[in-house]
Amino acid sequence: MANLDRKPSRLMPNLLHILGAYTNEEKNVVNAIIEVNAGSRHKYELITETGHLKLDRVGYSSLVYPFTYGAIPGTWDLDGDPLDVVIVNVDEALVPGSLVEARIIGVMKFEDGGEVDDKVIAVLNDDKRVDHITSIEDLGEYFVKETTYYWEHYKDLKKPGTGKVEGFFDTATAVKVIDECVERYNTEYAPKLED
Repeated sequence: MANLDRKPSRLMPNLLHILGAYTNEEKNVVNAIIEVNAGSRHKYELITETGHLKLDRVGYSSLVYPFTYGAIPGTWDLDGDPLDVVIVNVDEALVPGSLVEARIIGVMKFEDGGEVDDKVIAVLNDDKRVDHITSIEDLGEYFVKETTYYWEHYKDLKKPGTGKVEGFFDTATAVKVIDECVERYNTEYAPKLED
């Protein structure tokens, strides 16, 4: 993330640390902070310490994100970042840095350069046009092919062969991944926050 000479603080207006992962746990709805819109080659990333967006890199190839992409607050994945969320079937660009509620429909298990870097898959909770989408299967076989291709090739011109999709799994598995990342955040990251 960013190289800052100060500790993260709970007093900073940083949504990564003041919001919980879930907005409605019973309905599998999470908070998501938008980083990248579908169609972009620019990889923006939230600076963990401040919550600001930073241009992490410009994509190394002509591949563009085929979906909207962001992070779930109050989570900490094994790659040392907040847990990633892929939001599908978004028909209009969202403002990077904005907060949305996303309904979980599954998870893609992913390894990036030897690190676990799972991607929760979701739809916008407040978009009635996607109410019928309740699982990854509802997105069709092509979604799985396109998404797998993207993640396994997006770094080919810099670090070929470093991305490996390990499969797509159901909502229950996604919730388990989120809960593990919430626990990891609470035990490994939150104690570092200044009061």
